[in-house]
Formats: sequence, C-alpha cells, structure tokens
Amino acid sequence: MNKKKIIAAGGLVFNEKEELLMIYRRDKWDLPKGKLDEGETLEFCAVREVQEETGLQQVKRERFIGTTFHEYFDTYVHADVIKESHWYLMKTSSSEPFKPQAEEDITEIKWVDKEEMEKCLDNSFPSIIEIIQKYFGQELQKKLS
Repeated sequence: MNKKKIIAAGGLVFNEKEELLMIYRRDKWDLPKGKLDEGETLEFCAVREVQEETGLQQVKRERFIGTTFHEYFDTYVHADVIKESHWYLMKTSSSEPFKPQAEEDITEIKWVDKEEMEKCLDNSFPSIIEIIQKYFGQELQKKLS
C-alpha cells in the first residue's frame, strides 16, 4: 500500500548574529515548517509557516537549501504518511519578538549559536539534523571556493 505524501516547507532562519532559530515542540527541538496549502507556492508556504509558528513578521527568504523526507503517523489524516519538506534559508532580526504557536504545540523558541545548536540536535529529528548539516556543508563549500 502506498503511503500518502504530505508536502511541506519551512526555514532555517538566521539573525544578524548568525544564530539559528529553533522551536521546541512535542519534547523535541525542531525548525519551523508546515503543510503546503492548495494553490500556494513552496516559497510562500515556507515564509507563511515560519511567521505563523514563531510570530516573526519580517522574514526574508533568500535561497533554497534542500529537501528532506520522513515517515510518521499523521493524526489528522489517521494514516502513515511520508512528509516531503522543502527548506529555505531565511533572515530576520533578533530584536523581533517571538509568539510560539500554541495550536502547533510549540512551547519555546530561541536563537542558538553553533555550540547550543549541537546540544539541541541531540534531542531532535534525523531530518532536522540532515538539513542543518546540509546547510553548513554548503556554506563551507562556498567559503572554500
């Protein structure tokens, strides 16, 4: 039986200090992302979801980073699904206040430097670790070329 595919988009959001925004949801550190609505582009979805989940409004999408896939049981469709998440690099200011989206079980949002990010990734999802590693690998390649 084929699993239902859910398309989502989200962001690796950095501030002017090069700190990464991480959210705490359902006992794990995560990145803001969400399901694509009918008729919207992935780019629009990514920014909308970051804004909805964090309360940030001045989010600037810069470039596509990559796509991750993971499987889980979706309580809304009551079935096992494959989530295809498209990730974008985004920038915003650290001075903008957070408003965690309680309906999405987000209980904490914070800016993390590389050292704290590594601690957060010890309690995160494989797909989140994968996309963060991909981003930092791309950045390293840019600096070396």
